[in-house]
Parts: sequence; C-alpha cells; structure tokens
Amino acid sequence: MELEGKAAIVSGGARGIGLAIVEELVAQGAAVVIVDSGVSISGEAEQPRLAEQVVLGKRNLAAVCGDVADPAVARAAVDLACQKFNSVDIVVNNAAIIRDAFIFKSDAESWDAVIRTNLSGAQRLLAAATPVMREQVKNARAPGAIVNIVSTAAIYGNFGQSAYAAAKAGLIGLTRVVAHDLARLRIRCNAVAPFAATRVTESIKPANEAQAAYKASALRVPAHYVARLVSFLAADRAAHITGQLFGARGREVFVFSQPRPAQRVLQTGEALDLSPLESHFTELVTDLEAFSGDPIL
Repeated sequence: MELEGKAAIVSGGARGIGLAIVEELVAQGAAVVIVDSGVSISGEAEQPRLAEQVVLGKRNLAAVCGDVADPAVARAAVDLACQKFNSVDIVVNNAAIIRDAFIFKSDAESWDAVIRTNLSGAQRLLAAATPVMREQVKNARAPGAIVNIVSTAAIYGNFGQSAYAAAKAGLIGLTRVVAHDLARLRIRCNAVAPFAATRVTESIKPANEAQAAYKASALRVPAHYVARLVSFLAADRAAHITGQLFGARGREVFVFSQPRPAQRVLQTGEALDLSPLESHFTELVTDLEAFSGDPIL
C-alpha cells in the first residue's frame, strides 16, 4: 500500500493500459480520478460515458467524461480530485489515439487530432495540475509524481506513424522540460514506453516478418507489467528519479539512453567531410523490428 492517502489523475484510464494503471494505483492505496472521453482508437465517439461505468459503485474512484485536451475538462479533473480526495499527488498522461498514414497520404485533420489528444491533452492536464502540486509541497505535503506514457515509435519511428510518433516524441520532450520546471520542489516527471496487448497493438498492420513477430509477441503481454512500473515511479521510494525514459516489456524494465552528442567533426574552409561520424550513425529500423524478439513473461 505504498500510495495510501495519495490521489491520482489518469487520462485515458477507462480501458487498456490506462485501466491497468488505475487498478494498480488503487491496489497500492491511491484514490483515482479517471479522465476519459470514451472514443475509439482513432478518436471517433464510441462510449462517451465509459469512465462513469468503470467507477460506478467504487468509493475510491471518480470520473470525468470528456476530452482532456479541453482545458475546462482538465481543470474539472483537478477540481474533482481536490474536492473528493483532497489532493493531486500523481498525474498519468495516458490518453492517446492513432491515425496512421504514410506522410505522402496524410491529411491535416488527422494530424491535428492526434497531436491534440496525445500531446496537447498532456499539456492541458499538467498546466491544470502542477500549480496544485506545487502549492501542496509548499504546505509541507510530500512531492508528487508525473508519468507520461510515450512510445518506442517516438524513438525508432515506424511506417505511417508520422502523427503518432511526432506526438509521443513531443511528450518525451515535455517530460524533460517538466522535470526541469518542477525540480526545485522535488516533483518528478518521467516517461514510460509500454509494450502490451492494447487496441494500438491490435491495429498494427505488419510490413514484414519481424513486425508480424512483434505483433504476435506483444499481444501476449498483459498490461499490468506497465502498471507496476508506473506505480513504482509514483511512490515515494522513487523520489530520486526524474527526467528518465523507461520501457516495460513483460518482466523486462529498460531505461533508454537519451540523445547526446556521440562524436564531432570540425568544419574547415575545405569541403565538409562527415565520414568520421558515420560509425555513430543510427540504423534506420522501426521499433517493431527492434523489439521483435520474445518478451519475458
């Protein structure tokens, strides 16, 4: 019960990885506000009151049914957590949609929808929650934690996922900035790239045998492994961890390196020569191919 007495907000928490995170936080003693619009994986209206159904009859859960990218919805979630559970100690940005298309076939509406949900939604919730979290620390409450759910697509790239990968890459950047912004008050912010059976996994259309192997293995991975890592990062014993990028793949937990200069050359008045850098070039491989091996369950 490491999270006893703490209150969390989880966006996209009504099903999939989000629901697994909610269940683990509750199992560790936290109260949780779920923010979920009940849309399909591509963002169309589907079950708008789904969050209310999930929390029905559960005293340590509450729901806000709406689009977290709407500042009023994000504010309502924070207000509800404060009114019903007296604090905001944990924020998990998990809400995401996916609309894949090759860049030469992509359209502005789909791009905007994915960026709005996957990246702007996280910013809206953090903009509403962090003033409360900061004030709590000033009033002698233990510093809280933020966990952003990202994707290896943001690190490796994948065919047709320009909007999804760009949004998740933006969320990695947001993680680093928020970790800096809140460091003085010891509120931490980390990111987790999940591997699990989800609607996103089910939507994969393999482009080769390695990607087919990835999909088959990922569909065997339950989401609770991701939830356990998120719960750990939200607990006080992870108070020293911030600004990091993790992955959870079954029982495996990764920490990813983050871009830093690997080598350099100096420009002179002669023709530019980049050949000394070539041994440090990154292979162009998708995340599905990079993680096509069997997970450890």
